[in-house]
Amino acid sequence: MLRTPVSGTRLEILEWLKDPLAHFPQQRRADAVAHGVRTAHVAAKLGVPPRVAQAHLDLLVDLGLLRTLRVRRRTYYRRDEVRIAEVARMFEKGW
Repeated sequence: MLRTPVSGTRLEILEWLKDPLAHFPQQRRADAVAHGVRTAHVAAKLGVPPRVAQAHLDLLVDLGLLRTLRVRRRTYYRRDEVRIAEVARMFEKGW
């Protein structure tokens, strides 16, 4: 997979994570808004294997656009609104 920061899939994931309750099923052990969404839910929504979804999520984490939270053996992903706003301002200024 190409490691480009911007792709339709990654933008979709970021959009879905704006309102996780509207886009992902209820989680038993964690609040989707407070904790985030698991890789399995993102993979199911994309219709891809979990390892493909994981690659997208890892790149978004590396860019600082997503934050992770580990609860036992599970990792939850949620948007980092502060970092997303910083990146948006950089592009508005012409980088």
